[in-house]
Amino acid sequence: MYEQGRSGYNRARDFLKDASLAASVNAPLLRFGREVCGEWSSASRREWLVTNGIGGFACGTLANANTRRYHGLLIASAHPPVDRHLLVAKLDVAALYLNRRYDLSANEFADGTLSPQGFVHTQSFELRDGIPTWLFACADALLEQRIFMAPGFNTSYVSLSLIRASAPLQLELLPLCARRGFHLQQRGVQPLSLTSVPTGCTLRAQSENLQCHLSISDGRFDPAPDWYWNFAHRDEAARGLDAIEDLFMPGRFRATLQRGQTLFFAATSSDDPVAPGEQVQAAVTDKARWLQGLVPSDAPGWIKQLALASDQFIVQRPQAANTGAGASVIAGYPWFADWSRDTLISLPGLTLSLGRREIAASILDTLLAYLDEGMLPNRFGDAQEPLEYNTADATLWLFNAVDEYLNTTSDTVWARRIFPPLMQVLRTHLAGTRFGIRVDADDGLLRAGVPGAQVTWMDAKVGDWVVTPRIGKPVEINALWLNALDVSLRLAIRLRDTESQLLCKAWLGRARSGFARFWNESAGHLHDVLDVDGTPANDSSCRPNQILAVSLPYCALPAHQMRAVVDTCAHELLTRSGLRSLSASSPKYRPGYGGDARSRDAAYHQGTVWAWLLGPFAWAHYRVYGDARASQSFLEPIGLHLREGCIGSVSEIFDGEPPHSPRGCFAQAWSVAETLRVWLRLEQEKNHAGKRA
Repeated sequence: MYEQGRSGYNRARDFLKDASLAASVNAPLLRFGREVCGEWSSASRREWLVTNGIGGFACGTLANANTRRYHGLLIASAHPPVDRHLLVAKLDVAALYLNRRYDLSANEFADGTLSPQGFVHTQSFELRDGIPTWLFACADALLEQRIFMAPGFNTSYVSLSLIRASAPLQLELLPLCARRGFHLQQRGVQPLSLTSVPTGCTLRAQSENLQCHLSISDGRFDPAPDWYWNFAHRDEAARGLDAIEDLFMPGRFRATLQRGQTLFFAATSSDDPVAPGEQVQAAVTDKARWLQGLVPSDAPGWIKQLALASDQFIVQRPQAANTGAGASVIAGYPWFADWSRDTLISLPGLTLSLGRREIAASILDTLLAYLDEGMLPNRFGDAQEPLEYNTADATLWLFNAVDEYLNTTSDTVWARRIFPPLMQVLRTHLAGTRFGIRVDADDGLLRAGVPGAQVTWMDAKVGDWVVTPRIGKPVEINALWLNALDVSLRLAIRLRDTESQLLCKAWLGRARSGFARFWNESAGHLHDVLDVDGTPANDSSCRPNQILAVSLPYCALPAHQMRAVVDTCAHELLTRSGLRSLSASSPKYRPGYGGDARSRDAAYHQGTVWAWLLGPFAWAHYRVYGDARASQSFLEPIGLHLREGCIGSVSEIFDGEPPHSPRGCFAQAWSVAETLRVWLRLEQEKNHAGKRA
C-alpha cells in the first residue's frame, strides 16, 4: 500500500513538470493571432460567450460563423432565467474602404459553400475584460469589433471602432434574424412583421408578443426584407441532429466611420429605450475588473479569468410563485437551464470562494422555496414545465452548501431559519420519500432508485433505457448522507437543539459503521453501489464517485483507505482534463463521446471525462498527501484549456482518450466553480504552511 501511495505522490510531482506551461497562462494567453483566427478549422471550433444575468446570452465562433443552433447575437429569456428564444442569429459586417469591400463575417451553407470568408481579415481576437474583441485589418485600416450584453436586460450590443485609417471607412451591417425557441431550427418563410424608422426596425411574430428592436447609434437603416436559405450548423450535424436553418434579413444598416469613432449596433427584446452603448460597455468592463479583483492579486491570470467566468452562470430566478426575486445558477451554456445539483455543487466556488455571501444566501433561499417531500427539484425546465424531483443527491448537496456558507459567516439568525427545513429533509429520508429513497435501518445507509428512473448525477437516459441505473446504495449518495448528518449534528450543537443532536448522532454512528461495507479489499478501492437492485450483490466498477468519500468534509474512511481511493483514481481515472467516469479497464468503457443522442448518452458516464471532478480529486489528494503545491498542479492544465473551447471558460466533458477533446456544453458552471474553489483553497493552505514555517 505504501508503494502505491508513493506512486500517487510521484504522479503529482510529474504534473509539476508542466508548471512552466501553467505559469504562462495569463491574460495574454487569451489572445489569438492570425495563425488561429485566420484559418477556418481553428477559428470555427473556438467559441465565445457573453451573458446578461437573467438567462439570456450571446455566443458564436471566432470565425464569426454560426456552427450551432445555439449560436446567436441575441438569445433572450422571456421568463428569466428560462424560456429562451433566438431573435438575432448574427450580424454580418462588411467594410468598404478605399474602393474595396471587406466582408468580415463567415457563413457555411448546406452545399458546403463557405461564403464570405471574413476570418481571413482577422488580425487578432482576445477576451478583453470578458468582452470578445476582434481586430480586422483592411489595408492600412484597423477596425475593432466588440460584443457584449446589458446586465439585467435582453439587449446585445456590437461596437465597431475605427482604430487606424487614412480615409473614412463605410460600414454595411446585415442582421440575420429568427423567431424560435433556442433548441429548434427555423425553416421556411415565417410570419414576421417589419416596421422601420430611419435608424432601425422592429420585428414581430404575428402570433406572439416577443419582439425584437434593432437600432444603430449613428447612420441609417434601409429596409430590404429578404430570406437567406440553408445555413449549415456543422456541430448539429456531428450530433446527429437537423443542421439547416433559414434566416430573415430585414434590411441593411449603413454608416461611415472616421478614425477614432465608434458605432454601436443594438438588438433588444425590451420596449424600453436602449442604454447608450458606451455606458453599458463601461459598466461591463468595470464589473469584470472588480470580479478579477476578488482573487489574490498574485493569482495567475487564468484564475482571474475563472473568477470573471464565474459570474456568467449566476442568474435571477423567482424564489417561488410570487415570493420575490432570488438567484440561481445556469448549469451550462449553451443548452442547460438551472439544475439543483449543479447549482449546489457550484455555489461555493462561484460565490463563497470570492466572498459573494449575499448571492450564496439568495441561491440557498431560492432553492429552499421549492422543497417538497424532503426533496429539491432535479431541474427547472426551459419552458413552463412541471418540476422534476428525480434526484437522490441534489438535496444532500444542500447540506454541504449550507455548511460552506455558515463557515464564512456568523449568521446565527439565518442558521436558525435554515435548520428546521434541514431536519425535515433528514426525517423524510429516514422515513422514505420518492424514487425509493429511504434509509436502511440495518446499516444506516441510504438506498435510492427504482426501475426506469435515473436519480444520481450519472443520469443519462435514452427513451426507456437508463444507461447507469445504479439502484441500491451508491457510494457518493452515502458519502453525502454521512456529511449531511454531520453538518446537521454540528448545527444542532451550535443551536443547542438537544433532540436533534441525539437523532443526528445516533444515525451518523450507524451510517458510519455501515459505510465500512463499501471497502473492496480485493480491488483496493470502494464499491460503486452496494445491494444492487435490492440484492446482496455489489457493483465494484472503478468510478470517480468514490473520490467524494475523501473530498467531502466528513470522511468515514481510515487513512490507508483514503490513500488507496486517491491512488486508484489517479491511476485509473485521472486525465489532464478531469476524471474518467469509468475505468478504461472496464468492458463497458467508451473512449469517445460523439455521434447521435443514443451514442452520446451511452458514453456520457461510461468513460467520458468530467472536468468538475478534478476539484474534488485535487482536494482529496491534498487531504491524503498534505502537499498543496503538488495538489494544485492537477488543476493547472485547466488554465491551458481556456484557449481551446469556449475562450475563458471550462467545458462540461472531454473524450476519455487523448487528446481529450472538449465535448458537451462549452461552458459548465461546476467545471469553473470546482477548479476555482479548490485552487483558491489550496493557495490558502500554501500560505498557512508558509506562515507556520
